[in-house]
Amino acid sequence: MAKEIISTENYGDDNIRTLEGVEHIRRRPGMYIGRLGNGDDLGDGIYVLLKEVVDNSIDEFSAGYGKLIQINVTDKEASVRDFGRGIPLNSVVKAVSVLNTGGKYDTKGYKKSVGLNGVGLKAVNALSTHFFVEAYRDGMSSFAEFKEGKLLDSGQRPTKEKNGTLVKFIPDEHLFVGYNFNMEFIESMMKNYSYLKKGLTLNFNGTSYKSENGLLDLIKDNMSETPLYEPIHLVGEDVEIVLTHGNSYGENIASFVNGQNTRDGGTHLAAMREAISKTLKEFFKTFAKKDFDPQDIRQGIIGAVSIQIQEPNFEGQTKTKLGSTYMWETDIENEDGSHSYDQGPTIRSFVNEFVKTNLDNYLHMHKDIIPVLQEKITSSEQERKEISAVQKKTRERNKRSSVYNKKLRDCKYHYKDKLPAAKEELREMTSIFITEGDSASGTITKARNAETQAVFSLRGKPINSYKESRKKIAENEELNLLINALGLEEDVDDLRYNKIIVATDADDDGMHIRMLVLTFFMKYYPDLIRRGHVFILQTPLFRVKTKNEVKYCYNSEEKESAIKSAKGKVEITRFKGLGEISWDEFTGFIGEDMRLDKVRLSDEEPLSDIMEFYMGKNTTERQNFIVQNLRTAQELEDIDI
Repeated sequence: MAKEIISTENYGDDNIRTLEGVEHIRRRPGMYIGRLGNGDDLGDGIYVLLKEVVDNSIDEFSAGYGKLIQINVTDKEASVRDFGRGIPLNSVVKAVSVLNTGGKYDTKGYKKSVGLNGVGLKAVNALSTHFFVEAYRDGMSSFAEFKEGKLLDSGQRPTKEKNGTLVKFIPDEHLFVGYNFNMEFIESMMKNYSYLKKGLTLNFNGTSYKSENGLLDLIKDNMSETPLYEPIHLVGEDVEIVLTHGNSYGENIASFVNGQNTRDGGTHLAAMREAISKTLKEFFKTFAKKDFDPQDIRQGIIGAVSIQIQEPNFEGQTKTKLGSTYMWETDIENEDGSHSYDQGPTIRSFVNEFVKTNLDNYLHMHKDIIPVLQEKITSSEQERKEISAVQKKTRERNKRSSVYNKKLRDCKYHYKDKLPAAKEELREMTSIFITEGDSASGTITKARNAETQAVFSLRGKPINSYKESRKKIAENEELNLLINALGLEEDVDDLRYNKIIVATDADDDGMHIRMLVLTFFMKYYPDLIRRGHVFILQTPLFRVKTKNEVKYCYNSEEKESAIKSAKGKVEITRFKGLGEISWDEFTGFIGEDMRLDKVRLSDEEPLSDIMEFYMGKNTTERQNFIVQNLRTAQELEDIDI
């Protein structure tokens, strides 16, 4: 019989509270900026804060005001000065400290802006130990200074400054523990802004960034391989698209909305992929009597898409994925108090129509690229069919030997009869650990959350994918089973897990296995890395134990700090393998706060060069690198503890 649990705490008027100003943001920062972090990851909150400020200045430029933005950043502090209209002087304090206050709630002030919900600058203010804003308008200025969202000083004064707005802030180190701004991340951000806003100059720490050719410059500057044909550049009202093909696998398409880098894609990226596939499919049906499959058309595609829409709906405050369906959608209040919507064309139909007309016209005017394009698509088609046949035979062999069930311990998320209602909500929480050996696999399997975490066990070291053909990969039992477990037989969009986590021992063999697994993804499934699905699990190297306390340390510095702060006799354990850590200890390392390093592909360095250096035949060059980066004697001594 169920027991009724009755709270003994009185619940009355005193329990009802109203959080003043931006206090709610400080209490729940994740609701507004996603993650916190220390600046090591591009998705960390300090870059979201910087973007919120710069986005406001970008919106001023988009509205036709100010062609220069000055950005200065040190390890801990950032300032942004634009030369737009400036925040209205009597609204400066409200604009940065009162939620749901802003100038972007209708289309009069900002027709196609990034921020719409009046939260951006408030979040920066709330999450900073020092925040200063000053607006300049026609010889007068209005300033305000805050600490942790609380007003310290404000006022108005005469000025000789040009119109615009200045914002300075220092993120709160109690929230962003040990943070530092990574200048490479910010430099990449500035370049993207310049590509998307022709005519705008961004001066970052003394270096100016300006683009004359928009997305075409982005593609050419970041091309990691020689394209098979000159990139096609299509520009229209509210849309810009660049595309070409290379010989690498997968798709590499950057996407943007109103100047915002939507690294997780969304409706506009899906529309571009569909539009290119449909247009080229219809073109070659007519031109060459060929009926190509969309996945063969998109194989090896390199490109970018940028659209401008009114009142974009992003999924989450970090604005990395577009959720909007329409180019615009205005809420209209009728005379009787009811509401209706003035909807423009869907993003899908808008992009499809634009690509169908302009890409088809381009191909008829540049017939020299048609045979190159046809040869590329035909080659992708032939390879896909070969691989599909090989994979089918390999899967049948594996099923007969019952090896599949021994390799994958799936999560309950994928059993529809067990979690029907919560299936969609849990999608973002799913992950799969790729590990090696029965010991480590057994530890993780016992410690995992079986609802959303799966485990795939490798047997020894996988083959070096960089040196092997796609057909050889398909014939390989281990990698074929991994492809099957991940759901990648047809398309990376079918990926069964949101996070792919490589979990290997922190010794030489473990590092080698890690590199082999990452090489497999980099060569044949780079989209998984570009879309942010691949991670490396950090596991503790040391356990520092006293009579009353146990601390787990992930490097020598943490170990030394734990020893110094310990009270009493210290016992130090060095973990040499995942299997040495008991499953009940391991539960804490793969929970909500597990330490993950996201795997990234640099836009500046060609992917083929990276793989050749680490996994190719350049033995001497690699040996010299290792010698130059050998650990010190003290570091080696720490490892042997």
